[in-house]
Amino acid sequence: MTNDMAVQVTIYLNESDRWRHRPLYLELLNYLRAENVYGAAVFHAVAGFVGRSRVKTASLVDAGGSLPLVLTFVDIDEHVQRVLPRLKEMAAHRLIVRENVVVEQGSLE
Repeated sequence: MTNDMAVQVTIYLNESDRWRHRPLYLELLNYLRAENVYGAAVFHAVAGFVGRSRVKTASLVDAGGSLPLVLTFVDIDEHVQRVLPRLKEMAAHRLIVRENVVVEQGSLE
């Protein structure tokens, strides 16, 4: 599938975000896996901010479970269209970015 089009979605989260009393990032990953999305990962920031909050860092002084997280996943447009409404519900208060990307190597099959 080299040089084929795909969609990449990025969701900006916070460690303290919850969905039904569980960590939101894990609930999102579990949902994406259950829906057979091709691939997803969550990245833990060493520093950053979400929305209008102050900058958080990974230093021991500032550690408190509120560091930014970034969840990103890639799949074909049809699959993204199918899962996006639920993601918007689960992460209603967070920034979700969708962009078209080109698969340079590998396959989404």
